Amino acid sequence: MNANEPPEHVRRNRAYWDTLAPQFAVSGERDWAADEPVWGIWRIPESAAHLLPDDLAGRDAIELGCGTAYVSAWLARRGARVTGIDNSPAQLQTARRLQREHGLEFPLMLGNAEEVPLPDAGFDLAISEYGAALWADPHRWIAEASRLLRPGGELIFLTNSLLWMLTVPELEAEGPAGERLLRPQFGMYRTEWADSDGVEFHLAHGEWIQVLRAGGFEVTELLELRPPDGSTTSYTDLATLEWSQQWPSEEVWKARKRGAPRG
Repeated sequence: MNANEPPEHVRRNRAYWDTLAPQFAVSGERDWAADEPVWGIWRIPESAAHLLPDDLAGRDAIELGCGTAYVSAWLARRGARVTGIDNSPAQLQTARRLQREHGLEFPLMLGNAEEVPLPDAGFDLAISEYGAALWADPHRWIAEASRLLRPGGELIFLTNSLLWMLTVPELEAEGPAGERLLRPQFGMYRTEWADSDGVEFHLAHGEWIQVLRAGGFEVTELLELRPPDGSTTSYTDLATLEWSQQWPSEEVWKARKRGAPRG
């Protein structure tokens, strides 16, 4: 690999998501049209999940691994000056089409969330819903998020829960998460599923805290999401509602960059 070539997992994930992108166009259209943000595989409403800051007006925000950029659209409609970056040209093609259809323009960049070609300290908020949070190396993208944020800036990311990761079978055909531990918690990091061409990254809670603190963050909140009664999901291969109401299938980390906020 030459110095200008992205890491192997970045190249693999780009190819993987370019292949998957057509499958996510319909959900992108639905989420761009949503009146209220909804989060994760259970589409938990923002009014119940409380991921976002109360006031986004005038804040500079970046979505790391934006996909079809529906989260960026939600932020922009709430007054944020938002930028999205994603590793997949095909996903960004859908995002740009939806920008035109909804008449909502903001910068969209092709790139790797582990190495963003933007200046230091340009943002007040960095956010990721199953973007960089799952598909980028946490030792690299957390440090990059810190570089991009101003002192006092906030990082919010949603990913699979630790307990889900320990209990979901290796193969999608083997069914959703169950009540038995299937893999060790110690040593979690790079994950390559037998039936997937992508590369994921998962950490135990103690390791997330270490990585965040090393990146200059203080953890402010860990939300273990519980879907409301009657929730449905298209990801039935991952978790059932009964399981997810007993144990979290998704978790949200919130952290603040150390230092005084912008005056």
